[in-house]
Amino acid sequence: MGSNDHEESGAAGSEIDRAARADGRSTARRRLRKEERREQILRAATRAFARSGGFAHTGLEDVAAAAGVTRMILYRHFDSKTELYHCVIDRAVTRLHEATTTAGALGEGSVPGMIEWARAEPDAFRLIFRHAASDPESSTEIEELRAGMVATLRPYLAEDVTDERWAGWAARVATSIVIESIMAWLDAGEPDPDVAGARILTVVDGVYRAIDSA
Repeated sequence: MGSNDHEESGAAGSEIDRAARADGRSTARRRLRKEERREQILRAATRAFARSGGFAHTGLEDVAAAAGVTRMILYRHFDSKTELYHCVIDRAVTRLHEATTTAGALGEGSVPGMIEWARAEPDAFRLIFRHAASDPESSTEIEELRAGMVATLRPYLAEDVTDERWAGWAARVATSIVIESIMAWLDAGEPDPDVAGARILTVVDGVYRAIDSA
């Protein structure tokens, strides 16, 4: 084989390599665009479901309008309204856990973290704790979420509350207080965000004092 043949073969190989790399970059861009569009739809769907009053009161037309896309685009990412709704709920619950726990454990930053997340994503907070809790499509999932929050909190109370029944009561009441206090805070227009956490924790402390005074 002559030198020209070697040069042509090398050039062809380089061209193939460049084409493969370009194709790989194009595929990565398409994948990124698909993921970005999916996230855009989930954000818009969260807003639509929360502001329309939950699953039953929200149509795909509402979601499409909120996302600025057509129903055809929605169906490219989700097979049905039910699938879309469950993906919205799962996303919100995941972000709640990320905001309130470290390595799956509660800490001093848990309540402030929940407040910050609720302030950043009020539609997601309202959806899971106001609307999804009463939607047949998601009520079981939200019940399990709240039960998990209670179960996570309970061991921390057991250190100071010797009666397991009262520890369980306090964990359930404290969980409800935190959720409803943040909900009321959002509805009130998010006053004094820098001190909201401390004021909510003061209310929660009242639960512990009630047990101590018994």
